[in-house]
Amino acid sequence: MPKYTNRTTSNICFRLAIAAFSLICISFTALAAPGASAPSKASDEGSGPYERLILRGVNLINGEGAPMRGPLDIIIENNRITNIVSVGHPGVPIKPEGRPVAGPNDKEMELSGHYVLPGFIDMHGHIGGSADNIPAEYVFKLWLAHGITTVREPGSFNGLDWVLDHVERSQTNEIVAPRIVPYLGFGMGAKSPIFTPEQARKWVKQAAKDGAKGIKFFGATPKVMEAALDEAKEQGLGTMMHHAQLNVMSMNVLDSARLGLTTMEHWYGLPEAMFTAKTIQDYPATYNYNNEQDRFSEAGKLWAQAAPIGSDKWNAVRDELISLNFTINPTMTIYQASRDLMRERNADWHDDYTLPTLWEFFKPSRYAHGSYWFDWTTSEEIAWKENFNLWMTFLNDYKNHGGRVTTGSDSGYIYKIYGFGYISELELLQEAGFNPYEVVQSATLNGAEALGMDDQIGSISIGKLADMVIVDQNPLQNFKVLYGTGHYRLDDNNQPTRVGGVKYTIKDGIVYDAKALLADVKEMVEQAKQ
Repeated sequence: MPKYTNRTTSNICFRLAIAAFSLICISFTALAAPGASAPSKASDEGSGPYERLILRGVNLINGEGAPMRGPLDIIIENNRITNIVSVGHPGVPIKPEGRPVAGPNDKEMELSGHYVLPGFIDMHGHIGGSADNIPAEYVFKLWLAHGITTVREPGSFNGLDWVLDHVERSQTNEIVAPRIVPYLGFGMGAKSPIFTPEQARKWVKQAAKDGAKGIKFFGATPKVMEAALDEAKEQGLGTMMHHAQLNVMSMNVLDSARLGLTTMEHWYGLPEAMFTAKTIQDYPATYNYNNEQDRFSEAGKLWAQAAPIGSDKWNAVRDELISLNFTINPTMTIYQASRDLMRERNADWHDDYTLPTLWEFFKPSRYAHGSYWFDWTTSEEIAWKENFNLWMTFLNDYKNHGGRVTTGSDSGYIYKIYGFGYISELELLQEAGFNPYEVVQSATLNGAEALGMDDQIGSISIGKLADMVIVDQNPLQNFKVLYGTGHYRLDDNNQPTRVGGVKYTIKDGIVYDAKALLADVKEMVEQAKQ
């Protein structure tokens, strides 16, 4: 197999019309031009890791479902949590007796009243692939500024070599970036369409050899999918799938889970597994999949065609997926504009943090994926609100019966900006019925489990890596305090003010000033506008 190139025209079983997410056997359309690679980390960007770092007086939300407790002192040695010590009680001064003693070379951070959570895991984070020329630095700093310390990169649309370069440089902390887990889009780099099991196995073996940690599928024939999923298991690769409408008739979520798929993206393929009065979605006669408004308008009517809530079919699909240890990564945030377009178009952060190339990509266009606002109506938003209601009901039901739900954003499309879109997903999970602790677990430990990394990350526990989010407001009370633009409210003097925003993000024991990262991004956007 040849090295993966960023822009090519070859006949393969994979087509991304500006990342149109449709696996079909036609020519490959060139992706968006990758932006600049991330520059080397400057000397003033992040501090540490320290031989010994003590976080003093914090309130801990550990990600494992335990209730918040504090004040605590947390000890980090290089990049490992080595002790967590209860040092008092809330509302009264901390007594010095019993506190960990700092040595002459130790670094101490006084954080009384602050809240510490595990580093967030974005299970669907594209570095690029949507608009042209999105700099990696822009994406990485927005992620870290919102507490995201690990990202599963689904597809490697900028080319696997490009992504792997950032994976390696992030591992050694040569760049300011989260930890990156690279998945490769099935079929990328192949010289011809993959239509036999033998071809599928060969491609999967090569993907593993070239450094991919997993595969993102969009759909293929059952025989090809069966071979690819089996080989992925043999090679120790993770698997995720967007069940594209062009292939979902032959393989819905339940079909692929039975063959060994471990994670589904979005929600396509799940309602189809619960059809009772039909076998194919009821499309209008005028529907054309290549028309983006057709595609997203009808997608908003799909859950209404599935089996009713709590029916035998609903319960059977839910229970079998749970028995298969199947992970749902819903990315509700990326569809939020479908139910309230003006809210997303006019979000607080666009003026300062949205690159012109992204803003242009978001505008209505028949050429750009996800820019489907040709004539978006009240009726379509109402249909999508009901779609969300049913979707959220299934997610909450799935979680309540022991199923794993993770948190991903898919930002870079549909008015969603990196980092900001992830925090929106936390709010949507709470709207779906997850209590705040369950939301945090979805954003941390659940993602680590799905990646097979829960022995290293995903919770704040002795022995794990030092990935943390530090904020001076209580996120359990209001997830809005995690947005980079903060939470808008009245102060004690009856004056409007903004509070919150992540204060520090710790990745691999390195402490980053989240507000400084946002300032860097703001400057990038200002320069791009000029």
